[in-house]
Amino acid sequence: MTDWALAAGGGDREAADRFVRATYEDVRRFVAYLSSDSPGADDLAQETYLRAMSGLARFAGRSCARTWLMSIARRVVIDRHRAAAVRPRAADTADWQTAAERAQPRHLPGFDESAAVLDALRRLDPARRQAFVLTQLLGASYEEAAAAAGCPVGTVRSRVARARRELAGLWRGEPAGPADLVTAG
Repeated sequence: MTDWALAAGGGDREAADRFVRATYEDVRRFVAYLSSDSPGADDLAQETYLRAMSGLARFAGRSCARTWLMSIARRVVIDRHRAAAVRPRAADTADWQTAAERAQPRHLPGFDESAAVLDALRRLDPARRQAFVLTQLLGASYEEAAAAAGCPVGTVRSRVARARRELAGLWRGEPAGPADLVTAG
């Protein structure tokens, strides 16, 4: 089989035909198994052979031709899955807008909420914002945040507590209190 692949890479059409005939069913079964798509296996096998035939001239025979061909088939299936993942799916309904809204994750902030949070974070004292973002948004420990800020752990805890209080007040539309106007220490 490897000899047929090498000869086909050199331009021998009969060797190419033998190579395809000898390997087609194996490739088809392999892509059907990997993709879980028996009806689409012929398309995937054809794509595999399109890629393989265009690369036969570069096939050096360092491995068995079957191994080389199956690795191409595996990449074809992976590429198909990736392409399907980024392609929008058609809804089985005439009301596409409702279908799209139902497909959206629930209880997650949308664009408006994200913009409001960013605006509120910008209003914080820079030291409080740094401590809050490090610990509450990025998940750093208080010790890691203290090391990053170059201050004691207690200072980070104080800054986070004040930032929380200030953000809650901003979210509710309350004016900042005198304790919140003091720069973070």
